[in-house]
Amino acid sequence: MKKIFILILGVVSVIAVSAQIDPQFSQNMFNKLANNPGFAGSRGDISTSVLHRSQWMGFGEDGGSAASTQNFSIDAELPSLYGGVGLNVVKDNVAEFSNLGLQASYAFRTELGVGQIGMGMSVGMYQSGVNGGALRPAAIGDPAIPTGDVKGSSLDIGAGVYYNTQDVYIGISSSHMTEPTIEWSEGSSINTLDLTRHYFLIAGYYHEINSILSLNPSIYLKSDGATSQLDINTNLIYNNKMWGGVSYRLDEGLILLAGMNVNEDLRFGLGYDVTIMNPMSNSIEFMLGYNFKIKTNKAVSKYKNPRFL
Repeated sequence: MKKIFILILGVVSVIAVSAQIDPQFSQNMFNKLANNPGFAGSRGDISTSVLHRSQWMGFGEDGGSAASTQNFSIDAELPSLYGGVGLNVVKDNVAEFSNLGLQASYAFRTELGVGQIGMGMSVGMYQSGVNGGALRPAAIGDPAIPTGDVKGSSLDIGAGVYYNTQDVYIGISSSHMTEPTIEWSEGSSINTLDLTRHYFLIAGYYHEINSILSLNPSIYLKSDGATSQLDINTNLIYNNKMWGGVSYRLDEGLILLAGMNVNEDLRFGLGYDVTIMNPMSNSIEFMLGYNFKIKTNKAVSKYKNPRFL
């Protein structure tokens, strides 16, 4: 599996990347359910995660951020359903535009080799809207610009496969699979937003340097088939309690990461994006996660939970 991870890293590193598509998360290695429903139930606990991102600080009004994103996810293993279930909610605000995504996931899980594989689907709703009254059009009375707050929504479907052992994980997934069209209507004026299908690849490897230090390199690739974005990351983990690392986002800049496991169940993380290759300003991201233990009498299995989450 280590050789497979290195091969994947080499292939995706040569892909030309540009532009942001769906809301991006710098701490993607701790936020896998956001893009891959096959991840649901893989940790064996009831796991929750809350994330807030302020992107391009100082570009918004009154010195605020140009975009603000919140993400909440929860998933749990359900042996009675032969897998796991999850719920992912993403709220994204960019100037006067707002988006809300809500997906419920199910993943069928089974052992494969020394690990386990999850094959999942998500079904939910994607809502998009704009406060046209707050926009400043170049031409007053443009019929394409709404005068009030308009919203529309559509069914949204995703799918993914996630495989992990104790030391390696890899996942491939897709969102907006039916490429739905969202309509905003105001009087006789109708505007549409077409959602493009997106593809995601995540992979990571856990390497124990010694009894207190571990290395966790990972990659995160997202694409809509026309443009792509790639993060290459390495985190250094101390005593399985604290971590620090750096990511390189192609054609954009560096991301500084730090965090700690406050106790066995509670963890906190921080990401700070340093923009180098474009004129945009820096971004900051906060993450809080908590695991609720599930007490069940399980049969002994050759599979072990991953050491990195």
